[in-house]
Amino acid sequence: YYYFLFWSVKMKEQSFYEKVTFSEQDFSNQNLSGRVFCECLFVRCNLSNVAVKESRFQKVTFIGCQLMGVLFSECNPFLLDMSFQDCQIISCVFSDQKLIGTYFRNCHIHECDFMNTDLTEASFEGCDLEHTIFENANLTMTSFVGADHYFFDPNKNKLKKTKLSLPGALSLLYSFDIILE
Repeated sequence: YYYFLFWSVKMKEQSFYEKVTFSEQDFSNQNLSGRVFCECLFVRCNLSNVAVKESRFQKVTFIGCQLMGVLFSECNPFLLDMSFQDCQIISCVFSDQKLIGTYFRNCHIHECDFMNTDLTEASFEGCDLEHTIFENANLTMTSFVGADHYFFDPNKNKLKKTKLSLPGALSLLYSFDIILE
């Protein structure tokens, strides 16, 4: 179903990739702007500081990848559909995107930005969300079960049937400036 394509001159020439598996490739600091990735799989790749302006990610899965400083907010929003499993996602920006149904599983998501992001039915199960910002985000039916270090102000985000677990759910009380004993 998927075939392997390794980083080469060929990668620089192509602009459309369908059902391609990129395995253990170093794309750090590369310009992937304007490219289309459809039903692709990135496995244990380094995507640190890649440029993705107007790139399209349609049914793309990242497994065990390192993503640092990626501005997903600059991606083409048309049919945007990504999933992340066991990834290191650091200082990435997902703002202003519709990430409906996106799952992040067992990922370290540190210092990322989800401002004005529609995360309806998304999942952050088992993720570490240290210093990650959720503001004006739609968290309707989003799951934070088993997630750690998350904080979001319920007054500044849309929460409806959002799934939380203890003790993480207690972090929502910080915005009310109350004291628990």
